[in-house]
Amino acid sequence: MTDKTLSLPFLAKLALTLFSIVTLGYLIILGHTILAPLFFSFLLALILLPLAGFLEKKWKFKRGLASIVSVVLMICAISGIMYFFGTRLAELWQDWPLLKVQVTTSFHELQKWISETFEIDVKKQLAYINDSAEKALTTSAAVVGTTLLTLSSTFLFLGFTLLFTFFILNYRRVLFTFLTSVFKKEHTETVTAIVNQIQLIIKKYIIGLFLQMLIVTVMMIAVLSLLGVKYAVLLGLVSGIFNVVPYLGILFALLVSVLITFATAGAAKVLLVVIAFVAVHAVDGNVLMPLVVGSKVKINALIAFIGIVLGEMIWGISGMFLCIPFLAILKIIFDHVDSLQPWGKLLGEEEKPNRKRKTYRITKKIKLEERE
Repeated sequence: MTDKTLSLPFLAKLALTLFSIVTLGYLIILGHTILAPLFFSFLLALILLPLAGFLEKKWKFKRGLASIVSVVLMICAISGIMYFFGTRLAELWQDWPLLKVQVTTSFHELQKWISETFEIDVKKQLAYINDSAEKALTTSAAVVGTTLLTLSSTFLFLGFTLLFTFFILNYRRVLFTFLTSVFKKEHTETVTAIVNQIQLIIKKYIIGLFLQMLIVTVMMIAVLSLLGVKYAVLLGLVSGIFNVVPYLGILFALLVSVLITFATAGAAKVLLVVIAFVAVHAVDGNVLMPLVVGSKVKINALIAFIGIVLGEMIWGISGMFLCIPFLAILKIIFDHVDSLQPWGKLLGEEEKPNRKRKTYRITKKIKLEERE
C-alpha cells in the first residue's frame, strides 16, 4: 500500500481552519458552565498536587483520602481569607453614615459646579436624576432576577470547581495514561515532555502569581497607610486580589480606591492615591513580575491583551483570569510541535539571547535574581 497525502489548495486549507476555529469557539461558549470550572479545577489541582503527593508518600494516605484532605484544606484557607476580608468590609459598613454625609456634600458641590459652569440649574439636574431613577425602578424586577441568577451561577461554579478539583487529583494517572495512549507510540516521549512542562510551568506561574498578589497587597497597605488613607487594609486587599486579572484588574482596584478615598478624605488625597497606584504598578510590572513569576510563561503584551478581551467576551471575568495560563499552555504545545513553532514565537516575546539577568541585592547574603 502506498501512503497518499491529500494536498489541498491554500484557500481550502484557510476555509477549513477558519471553520474549525469558529466551531471550537462556539462549543467553548456553549459549554461555559462546565468548561470554566474545569479549567479552574485544573489550575487548582496543579497547586494541590504536591500536597496530595506528600500525604500519599509520607502519611500513607490513599489517593482518594489525600485528594479530599487537600481540597478541604484549600477550602479552609480560602474561608480564612474571606473572613478577614469580611471583617474589613464590616468596618466600612459601620462608617456608612459618615460616608453618606461626605458623598452628599460632594454631590451638592458637584451640582453647584455644574450650575456655574454649564448654566444648568439645580432643579433641572434633580429632574433629570429623578427621571433616571424612575426608569431604573421600572427595571428593578429584572435587576433582582439577574442578581439571583448570578448568585446561583456563582454557587454552581464553586460546586463544580471543588468536585472537578477532587476528581482531577484522584484520577490524575488515568488522565495521564489517556493522553499518552491517544497518540502514536513514537510521540509518547514528546507528549510526556509537554505534560511535565505544563505541570511545572503552570504550577510555578500560579504560585508566583499568588506570591505577587501578596507582595502587591502588602505594598499597597504600607503606602496607603503612610498617606493616611482610611481603610488602607481593605483597599490593599482589593488591589492585590484584582491584580490577578492582568491590566484591567489594577484599573478596577484604582477606581474603587479613588471612590472610597474621595468619600472619606475628599479630593485632596485622591491624586496621592492615583500616584501611589501608578508607582506600585510600575514596580510590579518591572520588578515583581520578572523576579517572582518568571519569564517562561511570559506572553507578549499584544497577545495577552487580545486574550483578555476575547476571554471576557467568551467567559466574562473567569475568562479574563484564565486567558494567560491558557495561552501559556498553548505556547508550550506550539513550541514542542515543529509545524506549530511559528505560532509559539508569535505568542512569546522577542528573543534576547545576550540579555543578562537582573539581580537585586537586599543584604550581603540575600539577593533576588531574575528567573530565566
